[in-house]
Amino acid sequence: MFKKVLIANRGVVAVRVARTLRKLGASWVAVYSEADADLPYVKEADEAYLLGPAPARESYLKVDALIDVIKKSDCDAVYPGYGFLSEDPAFARKVAEAGAVFIGPSAKHIEAMGHKV
Repeated sequence: MFKKVLIANRGVVAVRVARTLRKLGASWVAVYSEADADLPYVKEADEAYLLGPAPARESYLKVDALIDVIKKSDCDAVYPGYGFLSEDPAFARKVAEAGAVFIGPSAKHIEAMGHKV
């Protein structure tokens, strides 16, 4: 079981995953952009970290900033959410290199899925 999980997603997805983590006895870390600072998931988090301005490429998709949050907050796992991060083998590798578990397929399997053969 994980003790602290970074939820690399926002909004209702983050809230639903967070509620499950709480039921399991784990704490969770939120990340947010400047535009999302007042959303409920940020306020409900055990810890929350600002990633940057509203455009996703300047906040939610900044892999190095997410890795910094993992290390700073001492998370032992990362839930990548849906979409870009969950399909990024480089992100999955960097999460593992940071000492956390990527909750999803391994980088090797993400790469294999990307080939669509």
